[in-house]
Amino acid sequence: MYSLKGHKVKKKSASKFDEVEYPLMEDFYTIQGEGAHTGKPSYFIRLAGCDVQCWWCDVKDSWDESKHPRIKTREIVSRAVDSGATFAVITGGEPLLHNLEPLTVRLKENGLQVHIETSGSSPLSGHLDWITLSPKRFKKPLDEVFPYVDELKVVVLKNKDIEWAELNAEKCPGNTRLLLQPEWDTPSSVDLIVDYVKKNPEWGISLQTHKYLNVP
Repeated sequence: MYSLKGHKVKKKSASKFDEVEYPLMEDFYTIQGEGAHTGKPSYFIRLAGCDVQCWWCDVKDSWDESKHPRIKTREIVSRAVDSGATFAVITGGEPLLHNLEPLTVRLKENGLQVHIETSGSSPLSGHLDWITLSPKRFKKPLDEVFPYVDELKVVVLKNKDIEWAELNAEKCPGNTRLLLQPEWDTPSSVDLIVDYVKKNPEWGISLQTHKYLNVP
């Protein structure tokens, strides 16, 4: 599988892709809370299943896909279209554990751009307009993911995480957005990030604004 950005998707067999099922924890219309597209209305599609399992994860219920219903692509896409959103964000868990070809093709055929947030621990699949890589030190991203990264967003708790961010940035394209994000329950990470970004202006700061605003 591969990533296509900015390319039109040829019409596929609707019946073939519409019947494909995904383990869905939740899907909802919201405001993008973090990263380069903060503040934009978007339709979130959170797929269940995760092979990374960060201890600070705030959606641990997404890890075990067996706990969540399998929903047909047709139904997921219909709800996304009905929301009026202009783009969908596929997240998890780790969404690349699943073949995203059917879901992304049908979303794009219906006029939505498709964004993904991934740890990069599995190969890319589907047709993606924006790829946010959030790499984890304890399960490294695949090298094949890096050429396609639009946004590198690294959660920071301590200095080792900034060093990890620098290592990953070296593998990304020159136009990749570079962002550091403080871990929500680690206040000391804020001063660490602010000091680093002031000295390294090629980096920016991402905040979980949806938590400040109580937006789901």
